[in-house]
Amino acid sequence: MTDLIADLPRDDRPRERLVEHGVATLSDAELLALLLGSGTRGKNAIQLARELLREGVADLARRDVRHLARTHGVGVAKAARIAAAFDLSRRLAADRAQPQPFDAETAGPMLIRTHSQRLQEHLGAFFLDSRHRMLRQCDIFVGTVNSALVSTRDIIRFALDENAVGVVLFHNHPSGNPMPSAEDLVFTRKVRESLKLVDIELLDHLIIGASSFSSMRQKGQI
Repeated sequence: MTDLIADLPRDDRPRERLVEHGVATLSDAELLALLLGSGTRGKNAIQLARELLREGVADLARRDVRHLARTHGVGVAKAARIAAAFDLSRRLAADRAQPQPFDAETAGPMLIRTHSQRLQEHLGAFFLDSRHRMLRQCDIFVGTVNSALVSTRDIIRFALDENAVGVVLFHNHPSGNPMPSAEDLVFTRKVRESLKLVDIELLDHLIIGASSFSSMRQKGQI
């Protein structure tokens, strides 16, 4: 295969095929190549995309953006585009789903699939309405919960932006152990008291391990 997509016959170029025949005619590698925009020396965008998809689309979707950016031929800009595309698809799926009251037994396994293999701690939250239905899920911080980067003000800001009445925190333990640490307990109580000041309830904090999770509410720790 040629090193440049522009050197391919017109009918083999992903962008032209998408415009002329529709997005459904493109393979996973061709769609990813459009997000990449370019390859690297000796390897065009489609070849690079095939390498990134060697373990499948689901594996790529779980990769941390910083880790992905260190892949040869990717870099920060391409990794950010890939992460943005996957998150847009998750938000679309969430918007289409019928809102249901938050359930830790449903959320926990889902978070294991998306967060258990991450190499750094990711702290996120579910923002809930008055009937405890999910308004939005998002990652907020990367790093340990006792890091100076973690600010309860940002959690409150997200909650107010979503007009949330309840919040469920979650974060993964790269060690694979889902048991809450002493720092987790201190941080959770700090967030709970801060949210009370703006009449928002902290309902739970889920700790995600390698193959299981812990609910601090179920353990009586909230």
